[in-house]
Amino acid sequence: MKLEKTDIIKIALLLLVFAGGITGAYYILKPEPELPVYNPSDLNPKLVDESLQNQGRHHRVLPFELYNQYGDTITEEDLAGQIYVADFFFTTCPTICIDMARQKRRLQKALQDDPHFTLVSHTVTPEIDSIPIMRDYAPRQGAIKGKWQLLTGPKKEIYRLARKSYFAVVDSGGTGGPEDFIHTENFVLVDPKNRIRGYYDGTSREEVTRLLEDYRLLRADFFPEDA
Repeated sequence: MKLEKTDIIKIALLLLVFAGGITGAYYILKPEPELPVYNPSDLNPKLVDESLQNQGRHHRVLPFELYNQYGDTITEEDLAGQIYVADFFFTTCPTICIDMARQKRRLQKALQDDPHFTLVSHTVTPEIDSIPIMRDYAPRQGAIKGKWQLLTGPKKEIYRLARKSYFAVVDSGGTGGPEDFIHTENFVLVDPKNRIRGYYDGTSREEVTRLLEDYRLLRADFFPEDA
């Protein structure tokens, strides 16, 4: 059968419309990427206290009471409804904390106008990093009040959070006693329901870029009206 030129054009147009419809349907039906929710049983057992290793559901960041660089009492209630990044550092650290601080400044700059984001940095040497020390350290890091909380307080409380709440440390160590010490590069992404949604190497620019991408997924999920 011989086709006229107009017939060929019509067929070509129909094929284009068909291909466009398939492509459009794919993007409409394609599921949105979703971040995992991390529970203790999902993690390397070395990160998790023995008492929690079998917990497969409903893990939440534990309640806490610490003090920020201004001497204000900060609890989990102050982070209610926020997406935040938690980490552990100390002000005199000469190694990984320097790179971590650089990436935290980058996060703060990228999200400083976002009302849903907070940085939460816990000192692992609270016997050294008192409130005055943290108050002096904060402006040297460019920490913005209310955007970047630098927390100190009882050592046992901080170490409990690191090991039983955020699961940020491979070495289980002790219970926050005088000889106990933790050192970790992990950044932990926490959603407004106090669930852990991601772990990232805080010394790596590439990992923190991934964190920013994951943050925006969470933000669109929890605050679609602001998208």
